[in-house]
Amino acid sequence: ECTMIRRVTTPLLALLLAGWVVAQTTDMDPEQYCARRDDEYFRKDFGDPAEFASDYRANCGVYYRCVPAPAGKRSISASQCQSELFFDVQQQICERKSKVTNCEQIDKEHPPQPFWPLREGEESQCKSGEIMCGSGECLPQHRFCDENSDCADGSDENICTPDKDPNRADVCEPRTCLWSQGCFCSVDGTRIPGDLTVDQTPQMITITFTGAINERNFRIFQDVFKDTVKHKGNDCTPKGTFFISHGFSNYSAIQELNRVGHEIAVSSITNNDNPDYWSKLSALDYEAEMDGARLIIEKFANITANEVLGIRVPKQRVGGNRQFRMMVDWGFLYDSSISAPMGRLPLWPYTLMHRMPHKCLGNDQNCPSQNFTVWEMVINEMDRRDDPQFDERLTGCHFVDQCANIQSPEQFRAFLDNNLARHYRTNRAPLGLHFTSGYFETRRDFLREFVKWVRETALSGDYFFVTMQQVINWMEAPTELTAINNFQEWKGKCEVKGQPYCSLPNPCPKKVPRIFPNEEEMFLYTCMECPNTYPWLGDPHGNGFLDIPDF
Repeated sequence: ECTMIRRVTTPLLALLLAGWVVAQTTDMDPEQYCARRDDEYFRKDFGDPAEFASDYRANCGVYYRCVPAPAGKRSISASQCQSELFFDVQQQICERKSKVTNCEQIDKEHPPQPFWPLREGEESQCKSGEIMCGSGECLPQHRFCDENSDCADGSDENICTPDKDPNRADVCEPRTCLWSQGCFCSVDGTRIPGDLTVDQTPQMITITFTGAINERNFRIFQDVFKDTVKHKGNDCTPKGTFFISHGFSNYSAIQELNRVGHEIAVSSITNNDNPDYWSKLSALDYEAEMDGARLIIEKFANITANEVLGIRVPKQRVGGNRQFRMMVDWGFLYDSSISAPMGRLPLWPYTLMHRMPHKCLGNDQNCPSQNFTVWEMVINEMDRRDDPQFDERLTGCHFVDQCANIQSPEQFRAFLDNNLARHYRTNRAPLGLHFTSGYFETRRDFLREFVKWVRETALSGDYFFVTMQQVINWMEAPTELTAINNFQEWKGKCEVKGQPYCSLPNPCPKKVPRIFPNEEEMFLYTCMECPNTYPWLGDPHGNGFLDIPDF
């Protein structure tokens, strides 16, 4: 749990705080503190920690940042955590005192950095086309961020971010990226594909659920996506996208979701809850996690090969260039793990053939920096205020689960209406409503409100609940609202009737103590033949030929 800066609520307190800031920064020289510091927070340097340990401890809740000042100079801004919190300089957040162990650490620690990008006025000591490593040697630019450590200190692989990678993708240039030539990009991500007018753009809504599918939440999904509800605009039933994590999933339920037209995508085999695991995972391990999860789904949910094309990384911890290179190599169409901050307009999905049109959001997030033929189904920040017009600005949320202030069905309905209105009245970028798979299990009153909202919205005319792949289909062939009833890419599985493939799936019991030590026996429910062992990393078909490591 982290808490941000204490909010000033009275003029007197504002004056006191202003005086405190001045007192804290008057003896700090900006030229000394702000040299080669970017936007990160830091602490005041009191000297040798062994001698001044009490000073560091007493000021552990105080943190600083270099900000622009008049005449092109920089000044130091001071802030303070709430009284019960300390500032964790490594995580760059205020945290409970018992969790902070770096009070004597001045800056956030970084791995070795090359001398790149050069600051204003700096000159390279290397030949043209070369960059100096942090360890001093010069290497050709193309050897940086190629997933091989070539510098003696490994610094060539430590700047692979969208703003620093010397081989990063080009910025969108609309004058050369022409729709008539099959190219589309948007400088800021807000441009409507095909340059359609707002009133002729269908408002797409993507409902996604991430996690394991079981018998309980499967019944909930059937309530949300009732086969009796149809869009007024094209007579198709609402559809959603399910990002499946393998453990505890019921593959007969997944098969049925796919049969009636919902999209099935992957969210890994292990669902590892350590964010660093996903940020630092190799391309080979990403293949084992994501393509392995796809193989499990294809086999045990009987889904056609090349139909599962989407990825969402657990914890939304993107794996950088390694993840996206794996996606290209193994035929994945899109990722939906990257979040975007709220701006003047919501963002449309974009391809990574050009540089990301927004800031890489998240502490130590590992966003892709290079050119990949992959779509990013960006997760827009949602407004969680009860009244966006008059309420004080709040930090938004990207998953609905994160909107902790929503306590009643009435608030939930207002939240849905307000965010839909924001998209509909501006550029009609797809509205993403993202939930964990168990969200409604403990919120039955919210579920009733959501079922009602989906029905009423679908019947309104301009709104369409579609899958991620259907959004991409439309963006690749923008079709005006007046012709949407004939848009064939949305007609597949438009209205599916009939019975499930099997009403009594095989409850394949498997002992998996090394994977799930708290479970005596795991059941893999499938309409297909039972595997020899519980499918896992390195053995997605459950043949039992490979030893399963501890996870």
